[in-house]
Amino acid sequence: MSIDREELKRMIDRIPEQDAIEVYDFIGYLNMKRERAVLEQLDDASLAEDADLIRQIGQSREDREHGRIYGKEAGLDYLRNKVKDFEHEQNV
Repeated sequence: MSIDREELKRMIDRIPEQDAIEVYDFIGYLNMKRERAVLEQLDDASLAEDADLIRQIGQSREDREHGRIYGKEAGLDYLRNKVKDFEHEQNV
């Protein structure tokens, strides 16, 4: 079945905000479902050979060991400060 993406976008533009939120949530669900299916197809052997994944895991472990992991509030504060710094630079 072929979908005209432009028509789909027009349909979304015409729906009420509450319905748009539900559509957004549903699209997120579909993406998550697709990603889960892909992950289930990966086997342990292929993951064990992925040099980039191994590097990322090592970096994550190192970050945790050195306290470079932000909790929810600390992460939000960090992002707020980065946005504030960026906005300040733009006003210069």
